[in-house]
Amino acid sequence: MIPISFNGRDALFMYTQLLKEALLEIEDDDVKSIKDLVDYCRLQNDVDEDQIKLVEREYRDHTPIWWYTAETFIYPMLNRGLRQMDVDIILKMGFFIRHLHQHITELHGEQKGSMPTNFQVFRGQGLSMEDFEKMKKTKGGLMSFNNFLSTSRNREISLNNFARPAAFNTNSVGILFIMNIDTAICTKSSTPFAEVSKVGYYKDKEEEILFSTHAIFRIDRIERIPDNHSDRLYEVNLTIVGNDNHELNTLTAHIRKDLGGRTGLSRLGFILIKVGEPAKAEQLYQILLAKASSDQGRAEYNHQLGWVYDDMGEYSKALLYYEKSLDICKKILSPNDLSLAWSYNNIGGVYNNISEHSKALSSYERSLEIQKIALPPNHPDLAAPYNNIGAVYRNMGEYSKALSSYERSLEIRKIALPPNHPDLAYSYDNIGLVYSNMREYPKALSSHEKALNMLEKTLPPNHPELASCYNNIGLVYNNMGEYSKALSSYERSLEIKKIALPSNHPDLAASYNNIGMVYNNMGEYSKALSSYERSLEIKKIALPPNHPDLAASYNNIGLVYYNMGAYSKALSSYERSLEIQKIALPPNHPDLAASYNNIGNVYDNMGEYSKALSFLEKAHEIDRKTLPSNHPHIAQSKRNIERVKKKV
Repeated sequence: MIPISFNGRDALFMYTQLLKEALLEIEDDDVKSIKDLVDYCRLQNDVDEDQIKLVEREYRDHTPIWWYTAETFIYPMLNRGLRQMDVDIILKMGFFIRHLHQHITELHGEQKGSMPTNFQVFRGQGLSMEDFEKMKKTKGGLMSFNNFLSTSRNREISLNNFARPAAFNTNSVGILFIMNIDTAICTKSSTPFAEVSKVGYYKDKEEEILFSTHAIFRIDRIERIPDNHSDRLYEVNLTIVGNDNHELNTLTAHIRKDLGGRTGLSRLGFILIKVGEPAKAEQLYQILLAKASSDQGRAEYNHQLGWVYDDMGEYSKALLYYEKSLDICKKILSPNDLSLAWSYNNIGGVYNNISEHSKALSSYERSLEIQKIALPPNHPDLAAPYNNIGAVYRNMGEYSKALSSYERSLEIRKIALPPNHPDLAYSYDNIGLVYSNMREYPKALSSHEKALNMLEKTLPPNHPELASCYNNIGLVYNNMGEYSKALSSYERSLEIKKIALPSNHPDLAASYNNIGMVYNNMGEYSKALSSYERSLEIKKIALPPNHPDLAASYNNIGLVYYNMGAYSKALSSYERSLEIQKIALPPNHPDLAASYNNIGNVYDNMGEYSKALSFLEKAHEIDRKTLPSNHPHIAQSKRNIERVKKKV
């Protein structure tokens, strides 16, 4: 089954459009590439040795389309590689992807004179129930086939040989795609197609038209096909869309900006991180780093590995790689090169994540210094360091300084960007978070709603950034004690994420966590427990075993048990949380203080006062070392100690 993604419904959609470009930019030595593929296949258990020898012996004797349509491992392996974004397969078959695309392009050029201007082709296949629901909701929107796309001019072959059998599979819906093709659009865009009946393995058998990878269509109509044997057979009318389409360009414009000058494999690694596959990106960048022959390449791949480990919550590794990259950049670049600013910025991000606030501030300020020299006064990129400095002050509880930095960031964006640019919305969102911390809830709500209104004008209706806004609005209502409104906002956020993201994406875990928090505040402990456990389930699949976010889940489950008076269960959860934090975080991280405090409170309620005192004192010690002297946590931990001392 060819993997499909939907715009406005699937974050992957925007990135798959750039994936094709990345794959076609990869340059290979063909002789070496064929040998590498053959060697790789021999290490797999599921590839027939006779087929491997055939490819080794005769690859140049046949065309790429012949190999693609022949009964060898090439078609299923290529499909699997692109469907699963399998780095090994994509690297080993990159040369074949390029050869096949070039062959289709050449044939398209030869055949276009004899092709009708407009015509229809058909494709029958199964679609999972989940993808079918996404497709129904995307009616009128765009969809992409994320592989080379085989179609037929013969409706009956597509319906009876492929769509109808799929309708009898209990896990899928049978789909007959009816594709309306405009030759001019295909020629103008990079989605060539070719009639392959004369050059394919099966001569004339299926009247096959083969499209290059990542063909994009608009979904026009979805209708059930009357059938005596199945109610799960549908025809879907599609119209081909060029990749110069305005809607598509709007979706991918800001991603292209993020990509900077990355090409080929480096671009592929970036896309893997963005679609939530950091482990695959790590594998790719480690391969690229080992092969790098220049300081520039080593600096780039060390930096990208820093980003990967940061994303995975492996902060000490992230720092190590970012600093390696920075050291190389310092040797080969001028002292005020913008690449150094990005390095200091990302190092600041890691320090902020591990609550080493003074180091984070120092790194962000160095980044800002360089950018002030290298860029004009109100360049939009200057907004980012002010924003990051604001985030550190917010984490330190210095809310007026945070507000001042966020407002400076907003000021620059107002001058440099169009009125409804998404970056303006992100500034309002951050300002809302500070107001929420300051308990100025009407101002917080106003800022978050301003952000939401802007994003609704510029993003597709189910974009993950909208989910983030609803989440923040839910947070304000939760803090105000308006729990039903909080629940409604959190559920809207979750609804968008379920449509836009893979089912085990960490952002879904965050939504279940927030819903659990509201139920806990409402005293509906069994519902809170259920939401927190769903959140933990997703995190266990999506994150490394000692990621700090797993500790947060165990902590929250412990809190519910504590509120229910189930102290031994609470203790067990809190201890599991602490165990992870000790591995993942520095010894004086505030989250460790929170865990010591929670364990102390459980022992207090169990009447084990000396144990309670020991843990509460550890919490107070960390708070004293890491927080400003007027921070409310310090006063609270002091009160907890005094309370227990009276009982001893």
